[in-house]
Amino acid sequence: MPLHVPPAPAPALSSVLTALGSPAAVREARTPSLRSARTPLTAELPLPVHVLERVTARGGTPRTRLSGWRFLIAEDGRAVAAGEARPTPDGWAFSHFFEGPYLASTQLALRQAEAMTTPYQPRLLSVPELYMLTLWLHADITADAASELFAPGDLLVPLAPAPPGIAAHRPHRVSDLLPVLTLRLAPGPQLKATA
Repeated sequence: MPLHVPPAPAPALSSVLTALGSPAAVREARTPSLRSARTPLTAELPLPVHVLERVTARGGTPRTRLSGWRFLIAEDGRAVAAGEARPTPDGWAFSHFFEGPYLASTQLALRQAEAMTTPYQPRLLSVPELYMLTLWLHADITADAASELFAPGDLLVPLAPAPPGIAAHRPHRVSDLLPVLTLRLAPGPQLKATA
């Protein structure tokens, strides 16, 4: 079943394309693949990036916050880097280019999701405290990409490298994975000082 990729805000795409066309921005990026590109680069497959918030041991409804839009940067149809745009008080602004293991891992997770029989809206979900990134397969394919709540039927696919004890590229229902994350994010027991 095809994924229903939401359209990125035009100013977000424009900011990434402007940076991609800027020799100074590409030269300053820590992405050797961009600096060594021989053919024109394109920004493809926009994915909204959310940050997981309000996960506590006391429970409550976890929420997310839209933190940006990520675009795969391709050369001759092959992804070589990614670029992000972030919201600012004045609209969308280019944030940075990068490459690394999450690039290939995102592509693999998207290919796996394409093979599923249920349609999903793909997003990325970051859990900064665990240095974790997941492909968030949102079950409501008509939802605004900025919506902050999980829907029944949502799946999270941890990307590699995943934290120890969490299998990469294995889809988890949100209701199954969030309790695991909650336990890992909860503060540890306070040690009593001895006199």
